[in-house]
Amino acid sequence: MAVDVASEKQATDILMLDISKVSSFTDFFVIMTAKSRRQMDALSEDMEGELKRSGASLHHREGSTESGWLLLDFGDVIVHLFAPEEREFYQLEELWAKGQQVVRIQ
Repeated sequence: MAVDVASEKQATDILMLDISKVSSFTDFFVIMTAKSRRQMDALSEDMEGELKRSGASLHHREGSTESGWLLLDFGDVIVHLFAPEEREFYQLEELWAKGQQVVRIQ
């Protein structure tokens, strides 16, 4: 569902990684890029709303649109919303390269 919301709200370079075999704290990362701070706000609001409506609960929220990185922790799924510069800087795909790519929408 997180990938669907990201795609509907026109996030770019959406990646879902299965990290269950290399991580003990979550099963999936969903990583995406927002083109603007306004889009990042809209994505986070819609993501929280849709996932809550489907029964998921938000355990933790970290970061801000001003920092260029928002993390939404739904337990089994952690969503990372990045501004382009921050995504390039942190390179989570590289850090979690042992995870299995499930979905990639560019």
